[in-house]
Amino acid sequence: MSSTEVREISRADHLAHLRTHPDASHLQLPEWGDVKPDWLAESVGWFEDGALVAAALVLYRPLPGTRRFLAYLPDGPAVDWRAPRLERRLDPLLAHVERRGAFSVRIGPPLVVRHWEPATVAAGLADPEARHLRDLAPDGADGYALDVAERLGRLGWRRCAEEDEGGFGVGQPRYGCHVPLAGRTSDELRAALAPHFEQSLRTAELAGVRVGWGAAVDLPDFHRLYTRTAAHDGFKARPLDYFRRMWKALNAEDDDRLRLYLAEYDGEVLSAALMINAGPRSWHSYAASGRRGRELRPSSLLLWRMLCDARAAGADVYDLRSITPALTEDRLLGRLRFKTGAGGRAVEYLGEWELPVGSQGKVLQRALNAFLGRR
Repeated sequence: MSSTEVREISRADHLAHLRTHPDASHLQLPEWGDVKPDWLAESVGWFEDGALVAAALVLYRPLPGTRRFLAYLPDGPAVDWRAPRLERRLDPLLAHVERRGAFSVRIGPPLVVRHWEPATVAAGLADPEARHLRDLAPDGADGYALDVAERLGRLGWRRCAEEDEGGFGVGQPRYGCHVPLAGRTSDELRAALAPHFEQSLRTAELAGVRVGWGAAVDLPDFHRLYTRTAAHDGFKARPLDYFRRMWKALNAEDDDRLRLYLAEYDGEVLSAALMINAGPRSWHSYAASGRRGRELRPSSLLLWRMLCDARAAGADVYDLRSITPALTEDRLLGRLRFKTGAGGRAVEYLGEWELPVGSQGKVLQRALNAFLGRR
């Protein structure tokens, strides 16, 4: 049996690998490292008999007061998670990042464990006994993904807490929402809209709301709405420079990697969102809207245009990103209704997992947890 080695690869080799294996998340693109200046980015490759068989982006964040790092692979690595011996992929990764000075590794296997169709979620929202998505019978479950969770546990990996923000910049959502696009016409997508979403869409269309692409010069208009959304939803807004950096970094290799969409009425931008395109998937990111013009339902028309554009461009899935799994009163419940109303199925990911490495790994992991708790 051939041995596997993980070592640093060039950005060019990473990009070349992605052209033949395009299924990686946008968070695993080498360009994503340029979006995160507080992290040190490294492209790594898995080699078997001298051949590159997998690649990943590793982000390193120093623990304050030390020369040691947390190694983080958001939505990755994109290896064969169905392989019978995961340690053949993970052990070489652990050895590599430990040589780099990592005291802990955090991974996010890009696997969906369960999903719920829009009708199932709608029924759950109407059921006073249902309080959480997990209270509903799923419309599908992936036994392979469930098996991966068991195997990771046997290898010593620990599932991370679902909410781990704390200012350290770590953590992807456990629950998301996908609109399947492959093989569907725009008429079929429209027929799958919930009645409340269809009504909102017609309201925007009849009012004369217009949706178009923006450019880098329009990012301040987007950011103005984004900061208002952050204040309303209770999260910390990223600065405008973050989005300017994202625009430059993601469009450096492919000028259609990141798009800005704007919904306007009477010359005023009422709603905006970013679309990130990578391989067969498009991501709906940083949706933003103000209070003005809400009665015109610009966000519904904006999302509908983005769905149609993604389908026309050949995307198999439109990823609406995070949702709340709560089915009772929650400040994000409206977002759940909106996304599933657009035909999105709720999904539960395998989640993120961590493992201390090295002789001081557990001690420094506790120090990291304490640091996160203070922030």
